[in-house]
Amino acid sequence: MTRLREFKLPDVGEGLTEAEIVRWLVAPDDRVRDGMAVCEIETAKALVELPIPFDGRVHELHFEQGATVDVGAVLITVEEDPSPGGEPVLVGYGASEPAVRRRPRKRPDGEIRAAATPPVRKLAKDLGLDLATVVPTGPGGVVTREDVESAARSTAPEKRRIPVTGVRRAMARATTESAFTAPHVTEFLTVDVTRTMRLVDDLKADPEHADLRVTPLLLVAKALLVAVRRHPEINASWDEAGRAIVLHDAVHLGIAVATPRGLIVPNVKDAQARTLPELARALRDLTRTARSGRTEPGDLTGGTITITNIGVFGVDAGTPILNPGEAAILAVGAIRLKPWVHQGEVKPRHVVTLALSFDHRLVDGELGSKVLAGTGAVLERPERIIGWS
Repeated sequence: MTRLREFKLPDVGEGLTEAEIVRWLVAPDDRVRDGMAVCEIETAKALVELPIPFDGRVHELHFEQGATVDVGAVLITVEEDPSPGGEPVLVGYGASEPAVRRRPRKRPDGEIRAAATPPVRKLAKDLGLDLATVVPTGPGGVVTREDVESAARSTAPEKRRIPVTGVRRAMARATTESAFTAPHVTEFLTVDVTRTMRLVDDLKADPEHADLRVTPLLLVAKALLVAVRRHPEINASWDEAGRAIVLHDAVHLGIAVATPRGLIVPNVKDAQARTLPELARALRDLTRTARSGRTEPGDLTGGTITITNIGVFGVDAGTPILNPGEAAILAVGAIRLKPWVHQGEVKPRHVVTLALSFDHRLVDGELGSKVLAGTGAVLERPERIIGWS
């Protein structure tokens, strides 16, 4: 006898309460196997393929693509396979595979496909027009090019509403919470990074580092880690319930990454213990995974301090908002060649502006200034990475 079994949305990350169904990977009547991905969901932290934990045939999909579903809600009802031995087997042949039946794809109720030639359809699509709304004047009710052009002229521009879901909604919540909970202070420092840029060029040219992605951001990250080592009180978080400051021994360095789904901040675990090559590989892997939408939930939690590279957009400085639960965030502006006084003479030098935002509940102006100045000092003279580490 056929038995129906429900597959519910599990918690695929820490504290997940809901997820959006981005895409179904199966349809009713499809056969599924234990461990097979049946849908793609977007949580507040990542895009994840969801595997089903049992075999059977899809009986019903309970939600449409784009729906937001609570954890524990039934996603799919599956007809479980009958118990073994229920079908006669010919020796040497095995049980016959049941034929896979597909339901014919039906047009939604009330949808009417307007009559038009392919070029006219393409024109309507390019103009953003729904052919079903265009009044046809051609023979037999055919929509002509003139009909489409006339409709385009008479259609007033409309506002577009973009649903905020998944990562973007999580970002909106987090930044709002941070901005209105933590008293932000931002300090700025403009630094001569000419020596750092020379070091970047030298490392790129070194055959031993041919497999590494050496960038100025890598050296900024290392400089910040050196500053945090010298002033560990900034590697902390605020415990609202206990009214206490929690100091963290490990530095989990967050890197803000812009993705098509919104801004996410994966972090390098135990960044303070990594060599420069190890840090380079970790940053490369995190950014690649983030941009492909495959960041693991564990990489998005537990961060203690963050870097955001606004310089890649040609911006010189900004006032970054803290990642919730962290005490500080460093914004790195564009590195520019500018006239600069060096050793008593005006020379062209590579210059960057750093901006450090910090939570004034646990970081006072003295500590914030020391961390920012320490980061800048390492970038001015990168050999301090050795002496100060």
